[in-house]
Amino acid sequence: MPAKDAFHELVRTALENEGWTITHDPYHIDLGFVDFYIDLGAERLIAATKNGEKIAVEIKTFLSASTISEFHTAIGQFINYRIALEEEEADRRLYLAVPIDIYRRFFKYSFIQTVIRRNQIPLLVYNIEKQEIAQWIN
Repeated sequence: MPAKDAFHELVRTALENEGWTITHDPYHIDLGFVDFYIDLGAERLIAATKNGEKIAVEIKTFLSASTISEFHTAIGQFINYRIALEEEEADRRLYLAVPIDIYRRFFKYSFIQTVIRRNQIPLLVYNIEKQEIAQWIN
């Protein structure tokens, strides 16, 4: 099993503080030839519905020297995880969690926004200082 990202517990706690129940930590998908480990699986009930909303979260820190290299890796992982998740549990929505400083500094560029939009990648932006989720972007 892979090592947890530096901000794994922060994001987990922030989700719990928003009323999410952590159901998987990590969320494991066995493809037969390889195992995927998505950082978190969570769910919460939405008022006035009988079905709970389910999510999976891949947490990224962007702490390496090359932000664009980490971005390439994150997007590739996300796409692979989403396809595997669709086969495993189609009603669970995958989010890419990114720190707010990286979101403001790097995700503002039109090329990055285009990649996110074209690949339909929902973002969960987390605030390291406040230890909370700053924004959900679908």
